[in-house]
Amino acid sequence: MDRIGIVGTRHRFDESDISRGKDGILHYMVGDNTLVELLANSAARNANKIALRELNGRSVDYSELLKLVEEVAGGLRHRGVSPGDRVGIRLSNGIDWVVSFFAIAFAGAVVVPINTRLAPAEVEFITEDSGLAYLFLPNEELPRGDSYRFSEATRETLAGILYTSGTTGRPKGAMLSNENFVSNVETVKRVVPIESHDLMSLVAVPLFHVTGLNAQMLPTIAMGGTLVLMETFDINVFIDSIETYNIDTLVAVPAIYWFALNQPSFEGVDTSSVKYVLYGGAPMPPDLVPKMMGAFPNARLGNGFGLTETSSIATFLPHEFAKEHPESVGFASPVTEVDLAEVDPVTGVGELMIRGANVAMGYWNLDLATKNSFGQGWFKSGDMARISDEGLIEIVDRRKDMVNRGGENVYCVEVENVLAEFVGVLEVAVIGVPDEMMGEKVGAVVVPVPGVDFDPAAMVAFARSRLADYKVPQYVWVKKDPLPRNAGGKVLKPNLRSDAKWGVAIF
Repeated sequence: MDRIGIVGTRHRFDESDISRGKDGILHYMVGDNTLVELLANSAARNANKIALRELNGRSVDYSELLKLVEEVAGGLRHRGVSPGDRVGIRLSNGIDWVVSFFAIAFAGAVVVPINTRLAPAEVEFITEDSGLAYLFLPNEELPRGDSYRFSEATRETLAGILYTSGTTGRPKGAMLSNENFVSNVETVKRVVPIESHDLMSLVAVPLFHVTGLNAQMLPTIAMGGTLVLMETFDINVFIDSIETYNIDTLVAVPAIYWFALNQPSFEGVDTSSVKYVLYGGAPMPPDLVPKMMGAFPNARLGNGFGLTETSSIATFLPHEFAKEHPESVGFASPVTEVDLAEVDPVTGVGELMIRGANVAMGYWNLDLATKNSFGQGWFKSGDMARISDEGLIEIVDRRKDMVNRGGENVYCVEVENVLAEFVGVLEVAVIGVPDEMMGEKVGAVVVPVPGVDFDPAAMVAFARSRLADYKVPQYVWVKKDPLPRNAGGKVLKPNLRSDAKWGVAIF
């Protein structure tokens, strides 16, 4: 099925800016070619504008940001980092995070953002798997040296490795090229009609994820806007910052908006400055959309859908469709083609396939996984979807066994592998537990070894020592009977979801 025609009817763009390459993929023919160009060009246009502002009062303008980045790039080179080396960032949101990100690119290296919530064992795996040559850590001075700018990178050069939770229990590093990063920037410019670069964007989501990094940080810097950076998320600080800084652009997962709108302090906040309320990363509760429209009366809403492997935005639901189609993730973005594989003739549901200049190069050091998920420019998303005649895409299920906890993807097998190591666990299955705010929380169904005095709290404590906190089960159902399985031995998780007896959350 040809899905290209969907693009032109819903998203603002000049068709002359887009061309199909020899690889059969649509590419932007305008904009920056690399991350180095993106910052350098924006700094030249916006030298004296504030680029980054922390809530503690520290700020830098674009000329200062560029100078810092070049000096830290020189510091990396002085410490032996060479072009192509991988360099990690394990910092909280802040000016140092942004400087580190661009400094890695200016040094010619490959950025590896690391989730600050990961357990030590998870960080150790990423460090070893990627072969980090250097790691930015909290409470350490940024390395400084003579100004340096690597100028030999191309659009095809590997620029970043972003790790996702793995379906086999190990994280997978999605390899993003310079074009992947800058292509997403161009997409944001087109699907979010920001006419002026005088934007003030509140960063409330982690920069180590593609939502904060690709859908917010990079487009804002490319357009010469200001990023107001929250080091860690605090709902009251989030609410107060909207009025304090005259924020005009918000990007968050639905759970954050739900949480904000349900705070007593929100009622007195002046939200008139907000022009854009963008969301994604998790399903949107239908009744939340009209509430958000009422809470932000001057704002346009928009739902962006994508994955780490698609550099963030693959589809976008514009404001005009948000209220009537809250269940939809919108239309294909300008350089993205979508299709369905193995479509059920009755339901019209198939696996969502995505192709475009935004699709990652593959998985780091995982040839088989790359072969299974990527081919001829297409990425198999693992999401089951249907596409309406007018091009609206609706995600109806997941082919991958995953819990979406407020925008954080938790692959069940990863958690199951850890829980299975706890003494006294005979069988275990991890599934999502419905939650009004987070959408889902992690639940574990455990069948203990007969005769063992099984302690659910001790198992959860064991998991907390091995997994990031958001992956640790908050609910445990101790089941006496064996887990239900089909003839092939596969656990019937739909049966568990319908029969689950969760009781009170453990934490």
